[in-house]
Amino acid sequence: MPTTPAETSELSYEEARDELVRVVAELERGAATLEQSLALWERGEALAARCEEWLIGAKTRLDAARASAGSPGPAAGSPGAGAGSPAQKAE
Repeated sequence: MPTTPAETSELSYEEARDELVRVVAELERGAATLEQSLALWERGEALAARCEEWLIGAKTRLDAARASAGSPGPAAGSPGAGAGSPAQKAE
């Protein structure tokens, strides 16, 4: 399981989401020590942030596609406007 931000930034949306589900399940079991629980919580926060990056990027791409097709989309100052997707950064 990746533990550094650099390793987290390499995860696809699906990989980050699936690992986040496993982390939450482990925390819900309640069998981890306090230290393990804190590490799991921190990992979950990093994974949730990675998922959010992907979702913001996907929304931006959809907004751009709508704009190029002439469909109304959110204004330039709307949340999510102007953010690039991780997929675009990797290309």
